[in-house]
Amino acid sequence: MKKIILFLTFFLTIATTALHAQKFAFIDTQYILDNIPEYKAAQQQLDQISINWQKEIETKYAAIDKLYKDYQAEQILLTDDMKRKREAEITEKEKEVKEIQKQRFGYSGELFKKKQELVKPIQDKIYNAVKKIATDQNYAIIFDKSSDLTILFANAKYDKSDDVLSALGYKPGSKSGAGETKTGTGGGNNPPQNPPREEK
Repeated sequence: MKKIILFLTFFLTIATTALHAQKFAFIDTQYILDNIPEYKAAQQQLDQISINWQKEIETKYAAIDKLYKDYQAEQILLTDDMKRKREAEITEKEKEVKEIQKQRFGYSGELFKKKQELVKPIQDKIYNAVKKIATDQNYAIIFDKSSDLTILFANAKYDKSDDVLSALGYKPGSKSGAGETKTGTGGGNNPPQNPPREEK
């Protein structure tokens, strides 16, 4: 029994020492992206594409609405065969618009693919910069405080966001507040996490 206790004590000591030897840091991906001009340009382009496509769809729906109202006003004068043809025409046009809407805005649709084309290369550069910083400075984990991970408190001196921007060749932006960063999920159901810290 004593041997087991001694072994567990030794194991816990080793595990605790190893844990304390790890270095932790964090970044704010959204802050980094907001300070990359190419990302802002990509977002503006995506927004404009989205607006144009939405207008196109709204125009088609307005045309269908007009067809339907015209049909309602004229149906008393139409034969059964003519009614069926008009109803089929309206139904077909509705299907066409819904299909266009799905192609444009649906999952893996054209907007999604365009976002992948414009934004993913920037995200990949950020990832590679973070990986290099973690490797060069011997960080075991680098958290992203803009993701779903709940960080209730983080000391700003362990924020490597500006280092990432510098590594990418961009000028760091201005941050609100100094010294400490307090964030949260705004009443989410996620349990609080231990704040990331750097231990030497």
